[in-house]
Amino acid sequence: MRRVFQAGWLLKGGAGLVLIGGFAASVAQQRPAPNPQVIAARNATEKELEDVAIIERKLMVPMRDGKRMATDVYRPRDTSKKYPIIFVRTPYNFNFWDVRNGAPRDMSAELAAVKRGYAFVEMNERGHFFSEGIYDILGAPLTDGSDAITWMSSQPWSNGKVGTIGCSSTAEWQMGVAAQGNPAFAAMIPQGFGAGVGRVAPYFEQGNWYRGGAVQMLFIAWLYGEQNQVRPMFPPNATQEELIQASKMFDLAPQMPPVDWSKALQMLPVGDIMKKVSGPKGIFADRAEVSTGGAMIKRTPNDPAWYRGGLWHDDMKINVPGFWFMSWYDVSVGPNLAAYNFVRNTARPEIGKQQYAVIAPTLHCSYKRASEHTIVGERDMGDARLNYDELTYGWFDHFLKGEDNHVLENMPRVRYYTMGMNKWQSSDTWPPAGAQPMKFFLTSAGKANTGKGDGALGASAPAADSPDGFTYDPMNPVPSYGGNVCCTGNAVQGGAFDQRKMEERPDILVYTSEPLREGIEASGPIEATLYVSSDVKDTDITVKVIDVYPDGTAYNLDETIQRLRYREGYDKPPVWMQAGKVYKVTLQPMNTSNFFAAGHRVRLEVSSSNFPRFDRNLNTGGNNYDEEKGVVAHTAIHHSAQYPSQVTMTVVKK
Repeated sequence: MRRVFQAGWLLKGGAGLVLIGGFAASVAQQRPAPNPQVIAARNATEKELEDVAIIERKLMVPMRDGKRMATDVYRPRDTSKKYPIIFVRTPYNFNFWDVRNGAPRDMSAELAAVKRGYAFVEMNERGHFFSEGIYDILGAPLTDGSDAITWMSSQPWSNGKVGTIGCSSTAEWQMGVAAQGNPAFAAMIPQGFGAGVGRVAPYFEQGNWYRGGAVQMLFIAWLYGEQNQVRPMFPPNATQEELIQASKMFDLAPQMPPVDWSKALQMLPVGDIMKKVSGPKGIFADRAEVSTGGAMIKRTPNDPAWYRGGLWHDDMKINVPGFWFMSWYDVSVGPNLAAYNFVRNTARPEIGKQQYAVIAPTLHCSYKRASEHTIVGERDMGDARLNYDELTYGWFDHFLKGEDNHVLENMPRVRYYTMGMNKWQSSDTWPPAGAQPMKFFLTSAGKANTGKGDGALGASAPAADSPDGFTYDPMNPVPSYGGNVCCTGNAVQGGAFDQRKMEERPDILVYTSEPLREGIEASGPIEATLYVSSDVKDTDITVKVIDVYPDGTAYNLDETIQRLRYREGYDKPPVWMQAGKVYKVTLQPMNTSNFFAAGHRVRLEVSSSNFPRFDRNLNTGGNNYDEEKGVVAHTAIHHSAQYPSQVTMTVVKK
């Protein structure tokens, strides 16, 4: 989720910032010092940047409420021209000086932009590092982004056009600000932007905080290093020269003690985890005075607080050309695709035609890590490389410089990577034109437990119901193994992994098709509808879709969850279950582009936990976040003509 931006726009990170499992954690003592060759290269880049750019660092740009945001500007030395602006706004540390090593940071992104005729502007979000105010994840006023764009576009060296780029935290604010309609906001490239999406049908995730009403635990690990409200600040009358001097001594990066998140996320109650790991107080569980109001862990999926911050929702129209980057193994590819389609269909017609997408087979913000043999988890995805720098600069040259470079003529509306086939494909729409639903019905003789059970996927529902029962103990949840995840520290490693060892657990039901006679391309949403009964008033249902190879290797494609109290809607009060009663449960769609080759099989895993990707349901019907003890649930999946449990894939006919 919250990640440095890439595709040629890598955030250099503050002293002590290192990527661990997809999030930035301050563990300076674990990062080796750059070798002399690295420092020499940085010095050379900085020297070249000084030769070609006018550099203004530690500008304090005022917002409409008087709070000032720390900003660095790099622009070409030729003052006879006006320049378009590439704007990067982030909660992460972009301090130009590596305090610990006494050398410049890698300034190659800034240098490349200036050499290509752009002004490059970096700004820290409210409440981080040198920027003033109180930090609130995606709760800083939307006006901050718009105020920043107005300020920079009105500078005498600006041509009045601003484009934004970034991945994760440097992307997620872009949609909400784009919806404000600032006339200088000319183009955007949001990448891995799911945590900026609040509500977009059929998803109701509130910035990846939820999936199906269950809490995604990644934010606990991420906020540990980010919600630092108590921090050093400089006097408001400090001069720019003094701030630059100070930034060579203090970059204000918090030095947080390392945490073993594989153990920390096991703690109960969930609402006390930050306190138990000695994390800072903040929006997660403690403070309510920030702009959105209310501790995040205590909110329900439709809490009014979600609509008062920086999240983008589907009642907010965007009329900015967009180049959207997504990943199949990111935490939020479903909401990302839904947001792309929504903007494409609701923008002004001429802007709707200027929405383009790339969907890579990688982890969160890992586009440029693709190689000739792109390995995601354990699965070789083939050569998934793209020239991202060429794509992004071609986009900006067209929309910010007005160059007639025919970039849109040569760019597919949707460029997506099909795993298994291991190649890039293109389409005018998502899902691709001509895609059709393909249903698989769950069936068994009542013993689908484990991979050795009798669960199957067939072309029709069985006549009689032979439900598959399993026991879910919240104190022994199914561990997350691979998946479409980020930012949980060392607790979960994302990607495709052979799931067979997980399928030895009796609390996992396994349903597998016969070997396919012909290969099928599944490109689009995958929707599971299950008929469920249980002996508790509330529990969870989890689903995982898997590609099973002829040798038995079982690679996970996507996964989802449904907290059953919200089965009738996230904007409604909880609806409790009655013991033994059968309920129809439609889970939020999964998404993929995967070729199931002939001889492969389609598999569905069903359980009640996927932990710590999602918080475990303690099954009590209580708040969950403030509880330490749970109750065991005895749950059954029903499948028959009366209860046609099924999974529907979107299949592209070639």
